[in-house]
Amino acid sequence: MADQVILIICFFIIALVYSSVGFGGGSSYLALLALSIFSVAFPVIRSTALFCNIIVVTGGAIIFYKEGKLHFKDVWPYLISSVPAAYIGGLWPIKEHTFFVLLGFTLILVPFLLWFQPEENVVASKTAIPERNSIKALLGFCIGLLSGLVGIGGGIFLSPVLHFFRWSDAKKISALASVFILVNSISGLAGQFYRGVPEMKLSFLLPLLAAVFVGGQIGSRLGARKFNPIYIKRITALLILIAGLNILKDHL
Repeated sequence: MADQVILIICFFIIALVYSSVGFGGGSSYLALLALSIFSVAFPVIRSTALFCNIIVVTGGAIIFYKEGKLHFKDVWPYLISSVPAAYIGGLWPIKEHTFFVLLGFTLILVPFLLWFQPEENVVASKTAIPERNSIKALLGFCIGLLSGLVGIGGGIFLSPVLHFFRWSDAKKISALASVFILVNSISGLAGQFYRGVPEMKLSFLLPLLAAVFVGGQIGSRLGARKFNPIYIKRITALLILIAGLNILKDHL
């Protein structure tokens, strides 16, 4: 019982922080659930993280749309390839050992992306990298496949790339990332469920979903307008890095 209370509190904080910049928090949910002290089966780890992603970013996507930051023409080039790729990733019969090794390396990469996440006031400027739909589709496919395999939405990978390319301003990138996470999480979950629904206890899942719903609603509304979550995210990055190294230590 005490373990679940810790998870509920942590999931609430993660959703609050990540939703403020359009993320779902899937990487941090995975980092927590994969810890041996919680004894969560790996099929449940993946599906739980995706369920939480969906709950968090749905509210964020709606808010971004109402604010006029979300446009279909900006999103579809990424989704046209990421949706089938995420489904394939979720459907792929990945072994438990392979999953934890892949998750460990993913969690080692994520902290660097979180650490260097730019501020909301960064203004887009032209670069030498052309903004082409073919490049967007390729990005969508690669990130979507990894998302489905591991059990994340992929926004944590897409957002830094778009900031580096400077194809849009920070607020619109956050809006795009939220939709990207939402659609890929649904697609990856569909692929997992096609192979069989994991045995999940509602007494375990529902409190976590409630926690991320409340945290996500608060974070989506506050955003960078009320507080700057950059330092909190950097602390989170360090914790994720430690979790990733610990997972690799146990499975390599």
